Amino acid sequence: MTTQVIDHRGGVWSIAVPIPDNPLGHTLVHLLETDRGPVLIDTGWDDPDSWDALVAGVAACGFALTDLHGVLITHHHPDHHGLSAKVRQASGAWIAMHAADTAVVRRTREAEPGEWLDFLIAKLAGAGAPDDHLAPLREARGNGRGRRLPGRQAALPDRGIAPGELLDLPGRRVRAIWTPGHTPGHVCLHLEEGHPGEDHPGERARGFGRLFSGDHLLPGITPHIGLYGDPDDSTVTDPLGDYLASLERVGRLAPAEVLPAHQHAFTDAEGRVRELIAHHEERLSGLRTLLREPLTPWQLAVAMEWNRPWEQIPYGSRNIAVSEAEAHLRRLVKQGDVERVPGSGPATYRAV
Repeated sequence: MTTQVIDHRGGVWSIAVPIPDNPLGHTLVHLLETDRGPVLIDTGWDDPDSWDALVAGVAACGFALTDLHGVLITHHHPDHHGLSAKVRQASGAWIAMHAADTAVVRRTREAEPGEWLDFLIAKLAGAGAPDDHLAPLREARGNGRGRRLPGRQAALPDRGIAPGELLDLPGRRVRAIWTPGHTPGHVCLHLEEGHPGEDHPGERARGFGRLFSGDHLLPGITPHIGLYGDPDDSTVTDPLGDYLASLERVGRLAPAEVLPAHQHAFTDAEGRVRELIAHHEERLSGLRTLLREPLTPWQLAVAMEWNRPWEQIPYGSRNIAVSEAEAHLRRLVKQGDVERVPGSGPATYRAV
């Protein structure tokens, strides 16, 4: 197996860690040298081939796994946090994560068998999912497959990451930028130093430093923005509003280069931020038009434009699509553009 490693100069590398059976292909795990030893930013999916790629990648950067000092997690998703426990066990490295995502990890680890499936079934039924979509989930709940909730073995972090914090990384200035939206505790990490290309005329005009952006800012992909699921919390959140505000924050930061967790490094963060904001504004406008006719979140998801026709969207991905439709509905309701039809069940929404 050949591991793809890129030297981004200045003691920064990226390691392509494969994601099994996923069109994304891999997660870019970044390695950052510090005076106390290298630190990983994310770890990749918990899979034997992924582990082998990570270990080989660390070696290709000139280090042994036992040299690792810490792990900074941008967010709790398994393609980012999956191998954290193995890294900690092999190296003794600490793991750090924002409190909001740590709470998700803890809740998942402590969930009663079947609790998540009960929550998912109720949520989808309330969104108007048809019986043929709910039937496999009810069958899984009945035969005990709910006991194998993904993420139950995810590592609990040793440390928090506070918004605006200058992290304890000797020899480096890395500041945490809280960027909720993709997850409630997503963070970007700003390496506050002159970009290696700063000697070239005009480089500094684009900002300074490099931004490890996780899934918040990707060069050619619009990150999924869905509801923050919590069976024990009925707070009405606004993930899309959180995401748009986070984009504005990163746009004002204007780093010279962005090192994302997928695809490739890129410049012009401000331009990409403008593209993503325009994308969501266009989508919200289109949904206001669709909602001239009352629709459930499920019906809205079916009517929305995706990267493929609804009939070709895999079963599990339809749940993600409905969650994204609901996140957009939350934003429209908060803006006063859409309202829930009184007494509707399943929930039905219409433009005001």
